Amino acid sequence: MPLNDKTQKLMDQLASEKAQLKRSTEEMSAELKKLLENEIEAFRQRDKHRAAEMVAIFAKHNFYANGFTPRELRTTLEDLGPTYVKIGQIMSSRVDLLPQSYCRELEKLRENVKPLDPAVAKAVIEQEAGRKIDEIYAEFRDEPLGSASIGQAHYGVLKDGTRVVTKVQRPLIADMMRKDFLLLNKLADLVNIVEEDSEGQVIDFKSVISELEKVTKDELDFRVEAANTRLFKEKCLDDESRISCPAVIDELTTERIFTMTYIDGCSIANTDKLAAEGVDLEELGRVIVDNYLHQVLDVGTFHADPHQGNILVSHGKPYWIDFGMIGHVTDKDIDLIQAAVKALLLQDADALVNAVMGMGAASEKTDRTKLTRDAEGFIEKYMTVKSVSDINMTEVFDEVMALAARNHVSMPGRFTMLGRSVTTMEGVVEQLCPDLNIYSMLYAKIKERARQNTNLQRELLEKGKELFAAGKKAAKIPVLASEVLDAMLKGKTKVSIELTGYEEPMDRIGHFLRYTVLTLVACVLFIGACILCTTDFKPLLPNGVPLLAVAGLVFSIALAIFSIRKLK
Repeated sequence: MPLNDKTQKLMDQLASEKAQLKRSTEEMSAELKKLLENEIEAFRQRDKHRAAEMVAIFAKHNFYANGFTPRELRTTLEDLGPTYVKIGQIMSSRVDLLPQSYCRELEKLRENVKPLDPAVAKAVIEQEAGRKIDEIYAEFRDEPLGSASIGQAHYGVLKDGTRVVTKVQRPLIADMMRKDFLLLNKLADLVNIVEEDSEGQVIDFKSVISELEKVTKDELDFRVEAANTRLFKEKCLDDESRISCPAVIDELTTERIFTMTYIDGCSIANTDKLAAEGVDLEELGRVIVDNYLHQVLDVGTFHADPHQGNILVSHGKPYWIDFGMIGHVTDKDIDLIQAAVKALLLQDADALVNAVMGMGAASEKTDRTKLTRDAEGFIEKYMTVKSVSDINMTEVFDEVMALAARNHVSMPGRFTMLGRSVTTMEGVVEQLCPDLNIYSMLYAKIKERARQNTNLQRELLEKGKELFAAGKKAAKIPVLASEVLDAMLKGKTKVSIELTGYEEPMDRIGHFLRYTVLTLVACVLFIGACILCTTDFKPLLPNGVPLLAVAGLVFSIALAIFSIRKLK
């Protein structure tokens, strides 16, 4: 179907679906509608021609022929207008969705945002809270603490004296984004754009759009950030006397407003001010890193964007803020990361490959032999490393991700998010207290975690289960051996082996075959000795059992044990 026919069909379908959408303006109070009269009319006019406008912009950038380079993606979002610039700003921090090259380019979209009219911000709060501003706050400052793409924050003091910050969502932004995503998904149906960046990572933009839509829905519902804040405060703060975070004011938190306690402090980036206040910067950094490692290694829930602006210091005590992005990892994830680091220290390429493939999902293009060779080359760079404290974990993590990408092993977004978070934390520590070795602290934490996770009774139970299972299998060996030998004698057994790689895999196969044959021979000898026990073949032992049968039994059992051990 020609592109123009596809476009017409798309626009007809959109007209039908858009008619069913409930407009957010219907939920607005009369006061808010009056304040936003011009904006609402502009939105309606834009809505009428938006599909044709978007098709023209995509056609201008020739997306269906060339896909999107990082720069092309940025300029396309700029041409699509303010809503898509906001989407690009969100995307710029989501390295779990896009490769670094795209995120770096989209960071150029992060610019000063025009503040929301204070009267509009107050009207939104009143609509959501169901009360007038004067009934909620003893003091409310019109000047925003900060403006962002989706909302802005205002300082206030509640009637009970609690100092708070209230985030207010921009009116119309949710409706604009939902409708633009509807259009974007339909446009993506015209062609599924798949692009390979300079680092060899393949980006399926249709999948990215789908995932980004889910992320944006969370960004547009402030209750999600509030839930993240509660979870963090409950689970991730092991000692609130040393480090803390804001508390959520539930009665002033809805889908469109989010209120939390105010932290009267400064960013940890302001080291001169902190030093002037007598704050021990190294001890401050140690507290922050210790809590961050607790989040990752003990809890499995961590702040996914721990940059300097998201860590405030008040009276010498650090506070985490802004929980729009929270990462989650499992114990198994951490075990796999530890296994990768251990493999690096022991220079064990096979173990490193096992860890990488355990973290991600291999595809049909994945060649384990090539992956092992690449792992060996990677390990050569760290031949002199003997301790975790000597490893630049950020660099190693990036190289492991690149190793996986080159070999078509798809890594879940949580690992990429963790890698970016660790990189950000490393930069924070380097600026705050460069003499603090974050990796020495990580090494100590990993050792402590390994010690706590060691359970001798559990390990013995697991080994016992393995031994029992091995015994059950060994008991079947005589029957299986008899069946195999019978099939071989009748010509029914055919073994076809295709070898790829180098001598090592061939040696392993040869080793396996040698001791498998010896095991089968032992089984045949054992069966023969058992049969011989039923005869009166001389010489006989005092109990009437033939001496040769006993010798055969002892020899066959010894040979079987020897062969099975060699097969492990």
